[in-house]
Amino acid sequence: MKPASRTSAWLWRAGMALALLAAAWAGWTAWTKRTEKPLEARYQFEEVSFGDITQTVTANGTVNPVGLVNVGTQVSGTVTRLLVDFNDEVKAGQVLLELDPTTTQAAVEQSSGELASAQATLRLTQAEEARMRELFAQEYVSRQDLERAIQAREAAQAQVQVARGKLQRDRANLGFTVIRSPVAGVVVSREVDVGQTVAASFQTPTLFKIARDLSRMQIDSNVAEADIGKVRMGQSVRFTVDAFPERRFEGKVQQIRLAPITEQNVVTYNVVVEVANLDQTLMPGMTAYLNIVTDRRDNVLLVPNAALRFKPSDAGGRAERPNAGGAARTARGSAPAKPKVYVARGNTIEPVEIAVGISDGRFSVVTAGALQRGDRVAVEELQAQRKPAGAAPQPFRFRTF
Repeated sequence: MKPASRTSAWLWRAGMALALLAAAWAGWTAWTKRTEKPLEARYQFEEVSFGDITQTVTANGTVNPVGLVNVGTQVSGTVTRLLVDFNDEVKAGQVLLELDPTTTQAAVEQSSGELASAQATLRLTQAEEARMRELFAQEYVSRQDLERAIQAREAAQAQVQVARGKLQRDRANLGFTVIRSPVAGVVVSREVDVGQTVAASFQTPTLFKIARDLSRMQIDSNVAEADIGKVRMGQSVRFTVDAFPERRFEGKVQQIRLAPITEQNVVTYNVVVEVANLDQTLMPGMTAYLNIVTDRRDNVLLVPNAALRFKPSDAGGRAERPNAGGAARTARGSAPAKPKVYVARGNTIEPVEIAVGISDGRFSVVTAGALQRGDRVAVEELQAQRKPAGAAPQPFRFRTF
């Protein structure tokens, strides 16, 4: 075959291949358009709208009385009478318990005898001193004898003071065998019973716990160090307890204690919440689940947090996880990346960069961006639209001639 004929044949084949490729591409494009599913069949959407949002910090705590007094004893003895029990209301000065006074009563009698003896010795030394002064004036005794008499009288006076102090101490201990309530309140705990021996040798044992006023309670809660910067005194608090799951209680942050609590390398801070308990529904020791209101916005543009986390599978990779305010986290030291949402435009979705503010865990405030009320943002890719993990697209191949 001549060279010119070979060239013509090769060009004819190349032209045919290009024609077939163009026809196949046109057919594939037309088939794709006919078989492409609508957006609603590929993605789940939520509508951007205006609303109110409240940002909260969650924590757990324990309900306690505002004033809880531990009543103890300063003397040892056996309980002979028990006059109050759990949940009894008591007044200040009311007798709660009596200890056996036998030992302390004997100590009082012994101290009384020692005082009487010391006083008798004092009277004798006073008389001796007076007599020595008269004899010294008549020069029958020396000054040394007089000074000895004075010293004996002063020592006797000191012994009287010692005996009197010991008697006062023993009388006080006798009074301590009768345990009285230091405050008015309600007995929430009783640690002893009749016949039990209490020992106060090294430390004061606790006999009763009395709550001053159960109409006022406080919650001692532990707030994580990541959230403590948002908490301020006076912020409102909403909480529930297991005993009344359908009821919502309210309180107010009263105190933020600066002492950190570290357990298993987790740092928390004690936040005290004051609570009114007029109907005395709340009981000491109940577990409270708190929501501390740290910020609030009314009538603002809200975007679902699910839209901030969403990224279509054909975009490659996974969306960055937003923080509490919705901004994507980046490497340390770099500027935070602007979050994106995918908005329905015709029969496709387009990424739109926005800026977000506070979040309540479900929605975030849109502070900047091209979002408008009524825009539909994708929050989830439907299962039928997702590609299997690790599946690579198959290239379109043509058979060569």
